[in-house]
Amino acid sequence: MTKLEDLHNLHGQSPWLDNLRRDWLTDGEMAAWISRGVRGVTSNPSIFQKAMTTGNAYDAQFGELVRTGVPVVDAFWKMAVSDIKEALGLFEPMHTASGGTDGFVSIELAPDLARDTEGSVTAARRLAGEINAPNLLIKVPATAAGIPVIRTLVGEGCNLNVTLIFGLARYREVMEAYLSGLEDRVAAGHSDLSTARGVASFFVSRVDTEIDRRLDELGAPDALALRGKAAVSQSKLAYRHFLETFAGPRWDALARLGAHVQRPLWASTSTKNPAYSPTLYVDTLIGPDTVNTIPESTLVQFEQSGTVASTLGAHLAEAEQVMADLETLGIDIAEVSAVLEEEGVVAFAKAFDELMGALHTKAGAILARS
Repeated sequence: MTKLEDLHNLHGQSPWLDNLRRDWLTDGEMAAWISRGVRGVTSNPSIFQKAMTTGNAYDAQFGELVRTGVPVVDAFWKMAVSDIKEALGLFEPMHTASGGTDGFVSIELAPDLARDTEGSVTAARRLAGEINAPNLLIKVPATAAGIPVIRTLVGEGCNLNVTLIFGLARYREVMEAYLSGLEDRVAAGHSDLSTARGVASFFVSRVDTEIDRRLDELGAPDALALRGKAAVSQSKLAYRHFLETFAGPRWDALARLGAHVQRPLWASTSTKNPAYSPTLYVDTLIGPDTVNTIPESTLVQFEQSGTVASTLGAHLAEAEQVMADLETLGIDIAEVSAVLEEEGVVAFAKAFDELMGALHTKAGAILARS
């Protein structure tokens, strides 16, 4: 078995690929990742921006759309949906073989909807209806406006990947929205919850990037000793919250109707600081009922030098102490989470705007030649 297969078969974690490119769908690269143990794929505006502005894989479809008068933004969604559908087909056998646990492909709502509850619900319904696949996950950001979106869509039977979670307080809101959505579904007369699936994407490396910056500014030895520890510590505590939430009478009542847990998904797991192990955010976050969505470079490094062991439940007292020490030093974890959420929303919006600009320029050139 490969190390990626060991993650799942020995420790109950599903490794997903955090990238989607059209050429990988057509040249066998994505199929090769599946054969090595990848069990799902995620996309986001930044991933599509890079894919659609590099090479010529999209030129034929984009040119045809533009020449027939399709607006650029609509052309983008048609190209993105084409990729998603192709990926869904590749992962469908895994989705079936896993009993609906894996084989998922995620597509994110437009970034400008991050603060728009009603607009997000409408867009998610449209995407889910247009793509219409059981292994599709709609990505909804865990902003304040996104929390009611989660409850509404889960209540309607839409499978979600809740993204941009940076702190424990917001994570608890996300899990509550999932549970409430399931309960709303029961109240609406649905007695079988077995098709309801979802993940909650808890971002990792960016937490260390921001907190390390603040620790460096403090400069004291006790502050510098905490560098590189916050992200993993907070993720371990998030996993403990997950285990506590999906247990007890409330959850048992839903589980008897076939409900599945909303698995924690570790996102942003490439190491940003070259001083840290390139597999830091994979090696330390391995545990049952979890997903880790990993860029291809980190997947390769993990296959070469990663450590496969159950690590999520270890050293919880140390994790608690790290978070307490950060607060003692004056680092407000809630404020850090809010900063990172805003930066995440802005970064995806910027990537989307840059992509639209590049596509508009390309469309102008196509029409000028026509």
